[in-house]
Amino acid sequence: MTSDKTEQMKQVCALIEQKGFIPKELVGNEVSWFYNNLGMDELYFKLETAESISQLILSLYSAKIAAFIKNESLLDINLVRETENGAIFMQTSTPGTPSGKGYEKTIDEKYFNVSNKTTAYRMESYRSSSAVSSSSFSTHLRSYFVRQCNFPAVTESTEFSMKNISDPDFIDNCTEATLASYERVIKQVLVRTGVVIECQDVPNSHEKRLIIGFKQGTTKSYFSALTDLYHFYGLYSTKKFVEQFSNGVVVMSIYLNRPQKAELPPLEHSIQQVIKEASLLYCLPTTPLQEHFQSGKLSVQEAIYGYTGWIFAQHFLNRLGNEYASLKSLLDGKNATHNEVLSKLKKRLRSDTFTTEYILDVIKQYPELIKMCYVGFAMEHYINPAQNTLSPSLSYQRLQTTPILSETELLDTIRKTVANNQEFMIFESYVTFNKHVLKTNFYQPTKIALSFRMNPKFLPELEYPVPLFGMFFVVGSEFRGFHLRFRDIARGGIRVIQSRNPESYAINLRGMFDENYGLANTQQRKNKDIPEGGSKGTILLNPDQQGNPKFAFEKYVDAILDLVLPGATPGIKDKIVDKYGKTEILFFGPDEGTADYMDWAAQHARHRGASFWKAFTTGKSQSMGGIPHDTYGMTTRSVHQYVLGIYEMLKIDESTVTKFQTGGPDGDLGSNEIKISSDKTMAIVDGSGVLYDPAGIDRVELTRLADARKMVNHFDVSKLSKDGFRVLIDENNVKLPDGTIVHSGFKFRNEFHLNPLATADIFVPCGGRPESIDIGNVNTVFKADGTPRFKYIVEGANLFVTQEARLKLEEAGVILFKDASANKGGVTSSSLEVLAALSFNDEEFSEHMTVKNGVVPEFYAKYVESVQQFIEKAARLEFECLWREGERTGIPRSILSDTLSVGIVKLNEELQNTTLWDNEPLRRLVLAEAFPKLLLDKLGMDTLLARVPEAYVKAIFGCYLASRFVYKYGTSPSQFAFFEFLAPYFAKIDQ
Repeated sequence: MTSDKTEQMKQVCALIEQKGFIPKELVGNEVSWFYNNLGMDELYFKLETAESISQLILSLYSAKIAAFIKNESLLDINLVRETENGAIFMQTSTPGTPSGKGYEKTIDEKYFNVSNKTTAYRMESYRSSSAVSSSSFSTHLRSYFVRQCNFPAVTESTEFSMKNISDPDFIDNCTEATLASYERVIKQVLVRTGVVIECQDVPNSHEKRLIIGFKQGTTKSYFSALTDLYHFYGLYSTKKFVEQFSNGVVVMSIYLNRPQKAELPPLEHSIQQVIKEASLLYCLPTTPLQEHFQSGKLSVQEAIYGYTGWIFAQHFLNRLGNEYASLKSLLDGKNATHNEVLSKLKKRLRSDTFTTEYILDVIKQYPELIKMCYVGFAMEHYINPAQNTLSPSLSYQRLQTTPILSETELLDTIRKTVANNQEFMIFESYVTFNKHVLKTNFYQPTKIALSFRMNPKFLPELEYPVPLFGMFFVVGSEFRGFHLRFRDIARGGIRVIQSRNPESYAINLRGMFDENYGLANTQQRKNKDIPEGGSKGTILLNPDQQGNPKFAFEKYVDAILDLVLPGATPGIKDKIVDKYGKTEILFFGPDEGTADYMDWAAQHARHRGASFWKAFTTGKSQSMGGIPHDTYGMTTRSVHQYVLGIYEMLKIDESTVTKFQTGGPDGDLGSNEIKISSDKTMAIVDGSGVLYDPAGIDRVELTRLADARKMVNHFDVSKLSKDGFRVLIDENNVKLPDGTIVHSGFKFRNEFHLNPLATADIFVPCGGRPESIDIGNVNTVFKADGTPRFKYIVEGANLFVTQEARLKLEEAGVILFKDASANKGGVTSSSLEVLAALSFNDEEFSEHMTVKNGVVPEFYAKYVESVQQFIEKAARLEFECLWREGERTGIPRSILSDTLSVGIVKLNEELQNTTLWDNEPLRRLVLAEAFPKLLLDKLGMDTLLARVPEAYVKAIFGCYLASRFVYKYGTSPSQFAFFEFLAPYFAKIDQ
C-alpha cells in the first residue's frame, strides 16, 4: 500500500470517529475492509477525497444495520450527493441486472445529453469486486463519480495534442497505453461519421475493454443504453469511464466481464455482438420498444427494426378500403368541391382508423411477431463480413430459435396470432416494408441514422396517381425523413418541418408524406424547362428535438449517402446488399430551415468521396461556387414576370395597384418581391405577425427591412397611418384602429389571409403553409356580395392554394397563375448551377465559379447574368402561352398549367428515346442552343459532352426541344406542328 493511501486511511478513520456513529473500536475494521477487501479500483482512491470516502463507509455501515434489523440478506444502499461541480451516486448492484434507481439515466440527462453546453463533465464508475460484507451479505457496490471538466486555456496552436484538449486529471492518471488508445480513437472520430469502437484485452484478466468514441451531441442517453445492451447479453462492467474533450469528442471506456455459467456462450462472442449492435444503438439509443429490450423479449436490432416498422406503418398503412375507392370513382372529376372533400375524408380516415398510439399498442402486444418479421428482413440484408455473403446463420442476432418463414407463411402466422383484421393490417405493413427495401445501411458499422432505399411501388395508385421513380426513408434519433423523386435525374430542396406544440406536431406528422409527395410533384411540373425532374426531401423533427435541425439534417444527408455512394470502405463502410443495382446521383437544394446547410452537405459529400460533390447541393455560398437565389432574386424574377405580364396584358399602371403579400421582408421571395415592385402594398404577413396599412405600407421603411432581411416585427410603427396596425404572434387582446379585439396574435397571423381586411387588387403568396386556402375556407376569400377579394393571384409559395380552390376562384373571374408555373426561377437557377459544377473540373471550378475574399470572377458575374436572363425568358414564354391558351380555349389556367407541364415532361421523355437523339448533327445543333453560351465558349462542345453525364445531356436535349415546342404551339398542336418546329434545324444541317 502506498504511503498516500495509508495517510488517506488515517484521515478517513479520524473523520468517522468524529461523527460517532460507528463504535470507535470498529472503525479501523470497517475502513480496512473497505480499502483492502471490497475490491474498489485503485484509481478511485487517487481521485476521491477522504471526506467522501468516510461518508460512503458510514452509508454502508447504516445499510448493514438496516438489513440486519429487517433480517434481509441483501443491502439496499442508495447514496446521492450533487454539487455545483459534479455528483456522486452509489448503490447496491447485482451483476448483469439494470440499476434499480436508474442513476445512469439521470447522469445521461443531467450531464451528457445537453448539446452545445459550455460545461463538460467526466465520469468514473466502479463495481466492487467482492461483496459488501463477506460474512453476512452478498451485495456488490456500484459507484459513479461525475466531475466538471477543467480544460486548459485555448492556445493558438492548431497542432493536435491530447494535453491541450484533456482535463489535467485525465492526463495525470492514465497510462501511456490508454493515452495512445484514446488519441487513436479521437482522431478517427474527427474524420468519420458515426461511432468508433475498439476492443482490447485487459492484461492479466479475462475482461475485455471497449473504447467508444463519438462527437458530442450527436446521440443522447447512449451511456445508459449501452448498459442495457451488455446486460442483455449477460455481461457486467467492472469499471467504466466517460471522458469529454474540449474538441467536442466523447470517449467511453467500459471493462466487461460475465458470470461463469456453462449455458452462456464465450465472452468473446458476446463482446462481438455488443460491438456490432453499439453502432445501431448509437443511431437510436431509446425507442418506445425499450421495455421489451430491457426485459429480454427483443434484442437491440429487433427492437429498432420494430420501431422503424412502427414509423413506416404510421405513414403507409393501407387504411382506406374498397368503399373509399367506390366513392372516389363516383365523385372524381365531377366537381372541384367533391374532390377536396374527398381528399380531406381520406386524411381523416387515415388518422382516425389507426392512430399512432393504437399502432404502437398493438405492436407491443406481439414481440414474437416482430422477431419473425425481423428474421425475414435480416435474411435479405445482413452480410456476414467474414464471408462477404448473405449469412443464413444470422450471426448478427443473438442465439435464438426464431423460424425463418416465407412471406406466405409469415402472413399466415400473423393472421393466426392477432386478434382482428386491424391488428393483422399493422403487421402486414411490416411484410410490405421488408418486401420493398432495396438497400439499407442498417448493418453498416458507422451509420448515424438508418436509411432505406425503397421501391415505391407499394404506394396505392388510388392515393398517389403519378408514380414515384425513387424513394428514401430515413429514421434518426431526432427525426424521420423522406426523399422522393419522379425521375432518375431530379432535383429539389430539403425541408425541415418544425412543430410549435404537440398539436402542431400531430398535424405535421399526419400530412408529412402527402406534403412531400405534393411538393415533389409540383417540382416535377415546375422543372419543365430544365433537365432535372422533380424531387423533394422532408425532415420532421421529433417533438423534443425542435432545437436540433442541423443535427437532423447532417444525419439525414449522411445516411442517404451511405446508400448512394458505391462500394465498401475497408474498416469504415461494409458492403451492403443492393437490390437496386444501379448508380444513383441525387441533387439537393435549400428549402425551409436548410438554406444555411448546403455548404456543409457539399463538403461532406466530398469528404465521403462523392465524385459529384460540387453538384450535390445548390444554394451554396459563393465561396463554394453557389448562386444564392436571394442575392440575385432568382425566384422572384420568375414570379414577377407573371405579375408584370398581367399588368401589361391589361394595360395597368403598377403604381396604382394594391397588393397583399404573405411571406415577409426576411425571406428570399418576399424580400425581393418588395424590392423589385412599385405597387401599393397594403398588408404583409410573415413569421412574426401581421403588418397592415390601408393607405399603403411605407415603401422606404419596407425596403429597409427587405435589404436587412428582417421580419415585420422590426418595422417602425410610427410610419403607419392612423388606420394601420401591426399585430405580432406573441401579442394577445390587441385593439385594432376599428375597435376590433384580436384575442390571439398567433391565430390572427395564421388566418389573416382569410380576413376581410386582406383585400387588394393582387395577392402574391411568397410564403406560408401548404393548403392555406382550400375548398373548406375559399368562401372567405369572397366579399359579402359574392365578388372575390382579389382580382389577380400569382402563387409564389408552393401549394398555398389547393387546386379545387383555384378552380373556384377562376370560375369567379380571378386571374390566377399557380405555383408550378410562376415559381420556377429558383429551380432554374439551381439547375444551371449544377450544370456549371458538372462541366468544370475542380481546378477550373475554383478559378471561374468561386468568389474568394469578395472578388467575383468575371466568368461568374457573366454566368449569373445569363441565368437571370434565361429565367425571365422562360417565365415569359410560359406566361404568354398560358394567357394565349386561356383566351383561346376558356379552360382555367390552373388546369392549363398542369396540361402544359405534363405535355412538356411527357414529350421530353419521348424525345430522349427517339432517333432524333441519335442524329448527331441535330443533337449538336440543339445542344448549341440549350447549353449556356458562356460554357460553350469557355469549354467547347466536345469537353461538355465528355464531362457531363450522358443521361443529363439527354435530359437537356429533350427538355429544351419539348418546352420550346409546347410554348410555341400550345397544349393542342396539330399533327404536323412538330415537323414544322424542327424544319429550321434540318435546314441548317442541309446547308
